[in-house]
Amino acid sequence: MTELNEDTFEQATADGVVLVDFWAPWCGPCKMMGALLEQQIAPAAGGAKIAKVNIDDCPELAARFGIQSIPALVVFKDGGEVSRFIGVQKPDAILSALAAAGA
Repeated sequence: MTELNEDTFEQATADGVVLVDFWAPWCGPCKMMGALLEQQIAPAAGGAKIAKVNIDDCPELAARFGIQSIPALVVFKDGGEVSRFIGVQKPDAILSALAAAGA
């Protein structure tokens, strides 16, 4: 998974389907969701890219997307948000959203 910041976010999400995990290292549920992303979602994500944004390191990005609770998973298609999940999610729900976005 790619770590994004203010400098890399636009280019990384501009083309195709990208799942961005807004998280923080001190967040227990974020660690659980991160493990699911690595072990179950990323291998089955088809053409979607998986990326992460540490909200402690990138508070401007978190504010820009209205992230108030984490983990927050946002699906982008060609630079635009198409779906959002808050909290730990089942892999099937995330994979369905990625497929619906065209991954």
